[in-house]
Amino acid sequence: MKFINYLEKISGVSIYPVVSLLLFTAVFILVIIYAMKASRDTIAEMENIPLDDQ
Repeated sequence: MKFINYLEKISGVSIYPVVSLLLFTAVFILVIIYAMKASRDTIAEMENIPLDDQ
């Protein structure tokens, strides 16, 4: 029996892809908004984090 057959037997399983897509989209939009609102100093500081030896 294929895995898809198990999923078809669960009632309401079709809502999970929709919820996961909405969560992904919301997080993606929030990250874009954060990146656009961040100051240039904050961006420059984050760019240099991997290079700092502290």
